[in-house]
Amino acid sequence: MIAIFLLIFGGDTFLQWIWDFIYAERYVLLMSPYFCVCAAFSTHLIFSVPFMLLDVFSPHVGWLQKYRIQREVVGLHQWFGCATRILWKYIVGVLPLTALFLWVRRTQFPERAPSSLHAFGECVSCMFIFDTLFFVCHYTIHKIPWLYNNVHRIHHLNRDTFALAAQDSSISELLSLQFLAFLSAMLVGCHPFSEILFHLVNTWMAVEDHCGYDFPWALHRLLPCFGGPPHHLAHHQHFKGNFAPYFRHWDYIFGTSLPISVNEKDNDRVSPG
Repeated sequence: MIAIFLLIFGGDTFLQWIWDFIYAERYVLLMSPYFCVCAAFSTHLIFSVPFMLLDVFSPHVGWLQKYRIQREVVGLHQWFGCATRILWKYIVGVLPLTALFLWVRRTQFPERAPSSLHAFGECVSCMFIFDTLFFVCHYTIHKIPWLYNNVHRIHHLNRDTFALAAQDSSISELLSLQFLAFLSAMLVGCHPFSEILFHLVNTWMAVEDHCGYDFPWALHRLLPCFGGPPHHLAHHQHFKGNFAPYFRHWDYIFGTSLPISVNEKDNDRVSPG
């Protein structure tokens, strides 16, 4: 996440230097669905690896225990099993959707990069739109039993979350999330560079929300408007409330915020309704 902020606030010259490299040498790759899908899966995996290492070492490192908010440490076999499931769904689902989307949209790649301020504004705008669309869809899925059982239930098999499980969903849900991300960028009319930043931020925040750790430097600690891992873990443990992925305002407005402690050893499941 620090690297992403450096990209945004590193200055217009820095952004132009990066964009010149992409435009001159690599922009053709951005038109390839194979490259885009491989990049998306690899990014999710790379962002998750530090938390996998934490799960490996936290049982043996005392000071890490106080930052772990999930009840159980996820084993490596669960990590590898999850990665295999996600990879398969990317191949059979996300790849065809990405190919169709790139063919329909036919993105134009301008020679000039956006300014730092412009890239930041477009990225934040995408986040607000995605947060709103996600909240509406997520809330609806939980209120309609058929949708919950056929679309979303697989994701909730992970009651104690871990970073890689952010995309451990049914193919239909994974495609829906990809579509909402693409739609958010289209509604904003992003520069391709800003859209790349948005997808990076979106992936990181999904990973962090599911990581099961609450560090002092986490984004929700620095900016209280964000929900963060405790916010989302409560959703997984109680199967209701905290429907928004990033911010907290929609849950406050609609009365779906969960004012609970996620460290409770409450084993009572709440029905998806």
